[in-house]
Amino acid sequence: MSDRKLLQLLERLGTPRVLIVGDLILDRYIAGDVSRISPEAPIPILAAKSTDHRLGGAGNVAANLVAMGAGVEVLGVTGDDAKGETLLALLADIGVVTAGCVKDPARPTTEKTRLVGSGHQMLRVDWEDASAVQEGVAKRLLADLDQRIAAAGAVIVSDYGKGVLAPAVLRSVIDTARAAGVPVLVDPKGTDYSGYRGATLVTPNKKEAEQALGRRLPHLEDVPGAIRELVEKVGLEHAVITLGADGMAHGSLAGDYFHVPTMARQVFDVTGAGDTVIAHLALGLASGLELTDAVLLANQAAGIVVARTGAASVTPGELRAALGAGGEVGKVVTRGADLSALVAEWRAEGRSIAFTNGCFDILHAGHVQYLRFARSKGDRLIVGVNADDSVRRLKGPTRPVNGQDDRMAVLAALEMVDAVVAFDEDTPKEVIEEITPDALVKGEDWRDKGVVGREWVEDHGGQVVLVPLVAGRSTTNVVKKILETGE
Repeated sequence: MSDRKLLQLLERLGTPRVLIVGDLILDRYIAGDVSRISPEAPIPILAAKSTDHRLGGAGNVAANLVAMGAGVEVLGVTGDDAKGETLLALLADIGVVTAGCVKDPARPTTEKTRLVGSGHQMLRVDWEDASAVQEGVAKRLLADLDQRIAAAGAVIVSDYGKGVLAPAVLRSVIDTARAAGVPVLVDPKGTDYSGYRGATLVTPNKKEAEQALGRRLPHLEDVPGAIRELVEKVGLEHAVITLGADGMAHGSLAGDYFHVPTMARQVFDVTGAGDTVIAHLALGLASGLELTDAVLLANQAAGIVVARTGAASVTPGELRAALGAGGEVGKVVTRGADLSALVAEWRAEGRSIAFTNGCFDILHAGHVQYLRFARSKGDRLIVGVNADDSVRRLKGPTRPVNGQDDRMAVLAALEMVDAVVAFDEDTPKEVIEEITPDALVKGEDWRDKGVVGREWVEDHGGQVVLVPLVAGRSTTNVVKKILETGE
């Protein structure tokens, strides 16, 4: 399918409500530096510098849906502890409804603590009770299930094997959803899929499918038969198997099958890719798309997240950029919901954000050095670009030489730039206030003119950084030279 047709499908996505039932996990990252070995044992010493909490498990599925504009409700179980409060607060911060979640004082909130030294994960410590929830907890979890499902366009069962999806819970969710005509999508766990009987589809990765079938799938040619066996054996309508670098495959009980290659340009980290796939499949089905079309869009979204480090989400603007002419995948974003979702995602990941802005009409060596310096002031760099009318008001009727889309595409192609956003105003004041960056970066020539946004950034705990300019390097000089030489 062409990018143009995929864009048309993307525009058909609405903002449906999706219900997620599953295991909630709090991901905790303790990061620092390692420079010596402990005298007590032959182990490295982590000099911790930061602690970061993120949504894991069903929470990451929810974050993916919220990023795409869906309304989300989660049913899950936490402990009656501080970790549970932190997890529920993270969900509330992104607008997820958690009224149906249950606190169980008899079990701890599931937490995965990762120790990261000098950028490398050294150790993971899991706090969990993976036994099935007790009958009383299950009954509380399923209270008002029929009303919750009736209000949803799709139901996701997010199974991480942490005990929430006890047989009674799983059966009740699937049967209630099917009776209401609501599709049920399952991200499975373990080797026995019999509990998922009656679901609309399952979305195992290749390794999980192999475990469920009890055999290896060494070749792509083995996948169609595997899907057919899976849907017949378990009693499903469809199955979607994610194949890593080989993309995704879909098959149905009716015998339909198709394979789509990966859309990733580079694969850095597959963490959370399965969450992205099932979230986008549910969004597509809840919006009225055919499953084959939802698979194609989910494949595009997965291609974006695996090019990032850690669990990540995709916004509509990033998908448009991936499917549109020009721009780099995931980098060109629009003001409003798309920009806010991207900033919120980075904040949730504990990333610091640097911002700079300009016309960037004809990119030259001075710009590259300037942007590289700006990127050093944050974990992520957002570049604000004056829209064409704004440039004309500032520079005169002969500028810009290059149009807005071209200027943004060139900036997006630079490795030090993480996002590019256009603004129509004469100054970036409003977009700075939308982002509230940790570092506002401008050239030294603004020292006496006054940096727009300084007061806002500093009032919110950020800093303003002035960059030394490269002598003789400017767009004005480049344009002058071109006019003088006639080349």
